[in-house]
Amino acid sequence: MSPRSPVPDAAQVLRARYAHRLPARLENLTGPVHGTVDLPLHVVWSGRRSYDMTGLKSRISLYRTVLAEGQRQDLEAFLNRDLLISQWPILRTLISRFVRDAWEDAFPELAHAKAP
Repeated sequence: MSPRSPVPDAAQVLRARYAHRLPARLENLTGPVHGTVDLPLHVVWSGRRSYDMTGLKSRISLYRTVLAEGQRQDLEAFLNRDLLISQWPILRTLISRFVRDAWEDAFPELAHAKAP
């Protein structure tokens, strides 16, 4: 940054980081709906890496991790469009506002998703 250019604040940097990772369309999210999912080390470098898709808590934990740490290819490979939409009312309260705002700005249908 030059002395005349304003330095972006942390919120702007985080919003841009998460927005850059988003898929072009929610339909690109073709991740699994059943079975066990093992996340790669570049997504989760410590702690739990294996998630059972049959349990709500396990699914929510997987989605939180991928939303926060995944790159675009990870989002598309590990998240499922229908599951994301159905879980969004819960997920949106458990993720950072920067992640939530990036997703809801890009995909307004998420902002309108209703709790089951």
